[in-house]
Amino acid sequence: MALITVYRNRSISQADIVFIKDLIAERPDGSRRGLSQKICRAWNWTQPNGNLKDMVCRGMLLKLEREGHLILPPRKCKPLNPLAKRKTPRKINIDQSEIANSIKELGKIDLKQVRRTEYEDLFNSLIEQYHYLGYTQPVGEHLKYIAFANARPIGCLAFSSGPYQIGIRDSFIGWSKQARHEKRHLLAYNTRFLLLPWVKVKFLASHLLAKNSRIVSQDWQRIYNHPIYWLETFVDTERFRGICYQAANWQFIGYTKGIGKDNRTQTPNRSIKAMYGYPLVPDYRERLCGYES
Repeated sequence: MALITVYRNRSISQADIVFIKDLIAERPDGSRRGLSQKICRAWNWTQPNGNLKDMVCRGMLLKLEREGHLILPPRKCKPLNPLAKRKTPRKINIDQSEIANSIKELGKIDLKQVRRTEYEDLFNSLIEQYHYLGYTQPVGEHLKYIAFANARPIGCLAFSSGPYQIGIRDSFIGWSKQARHEKRHLLAYNTRFLLLPWVKVKFLASHLLAKNSRIVSQDWQRIYNHPIYWLETFVDTERFRGICYQAANWQFIGYTKGIGKDNRTQTPNRSIKAMYGYPLVPDYRERLCGYES
């Protein structure tokens, strides 16, 4: 079976091209969305939560058209890209009086998963205002958390799908290329961690990391229908020492080379990051690689 191309780790054969052309011929006036959904159902091309990989399929179809393998039905409309047109989160003002208690004096800390809740706008606003990287809308699976003490927000954490390929991480886990492709959704990347500037509570950062690690997998299961077994993050070594991750028992994995994915010169063009990882289950290697550690 002649291989035509590979898209997002899926091989596309000449027989696949014929199948797609037949679908187009059946409904020459059909929509591209309808076409991609039919292909996803026929190929069982789904996300771990069962949703169709509709947008991935449409990207593949555009690639095949550009390369001259087929002609797609005319566009029915050109929708706006919500990510390209996304507005800066609106500013929400909150009490900024100093909190300088000990953790014990803070009392109960409520760590709420706020994605798709009434608190999501507050999370976006706090990250935009007070995190040095600002707010960027995540793509793919992600969760957002706000920590509250006495009904006041004191910190925020965000987790997203893990990056596809990181040499030091992949070597540490020991998985094959195929295992990484099949099981990367079982990782989560801590993309944002913020303690609000007026919160001066010793050991709070490591306390929140530990608290979050105990609930994030069950939250992922509830929203995305699968657990996660490994957490990871990068710490900018020019800004931070990673002490709170170390205190929360995250393991130092290694340093990045300072070469971004868009850098084709192999010359460092950004700050060196320290990578830390945290297994959520003792047998994480077996679950991610398929063998006992």
